[in-house]
This record gives sequence, C-alpha cells and structure tokens, in this order.
Amino acid sequence: MEIQKKLESSKRTQKDYSLSFKLQVVNEVEKGYITYPQAQRKYGIQGKTTILTWLRKHGNQNWSKFNHMKGKQTPYSEIQELKAKIKQLEKEKYVLNTAIDVANDMFSIDIRKKCLALSLEKSQRQSQE
Repeated sequence: MEIQKKLESSKRTQKDYSLSFKLQVVNEVEKGYITYPQAQRKYGIQGKTTILTWLRKHGNQNWSKFNHMKGKQTPYSEIQELKAKIKQLEKEKYVLNTAIDVANDMFSIDIRKKCLALSLEKSQRQSQE
C-alpha cells in the first residue's frame, strides 16, 4: 500500500501554463539568451517538446524544421563573438595605418595617394573600354 502511494506521488502531471509565461519563454529563446533545453531546465518544464511547440506556435522565427540547437551558437553569443572580431579587426587596421604613416615619413612618399590614384586610373580605363 505504501509503495503504491509513492508511485502515485511521483507520477508526472500535465501543467497548464499561462500565455504570458509561454511568450516570456519564447522571447528569451528567440533573442538567444538561452536555448530551449536550457529554458526547459530553468523553468522546470517537463515535456521535451513543450517549448518547441510554443516556439512553433507563438514564435516569430521559422521553427518548423528545427531539430535542436545542440552544437550551434545562440544568436546572442554569435553577436558577442562578432563584436569581438570587429574590435580585433579595428586594432589590425590601426596597426596597418600606423605602418603606412611610418613608411610615408621614412621614404617621403605618400603611399595612400599613389594607391588611390592607381586604382582610380584602372577603374577609369575599364569604364572606357
């Protein structure tokens, strides 16, 4: 009798979630703050496809052919990575521009103007042909 009560108490039950809660979870997943399996763990949602169903029904993105975000970056983390890449490229650009300035001073040649003039001449010749 006692074993039967334990089995009944551990039995999973279906929960009803409010529309505002569903939209909140969908919003977090679509903005890339968390993946839908992470949302499932965070909010204690039992069904494996519950959030995916919400995403298909209430989401703005196309979730119809979505398998799983396993191994893929969230949009938020991808944006952060791209911002870091931009900073790195800006640093490289600064170093290259400094090198050009030093070369200009050392050799008394205006490298930027020569390169620009050559590219303009080339484009003008191609447009005449």
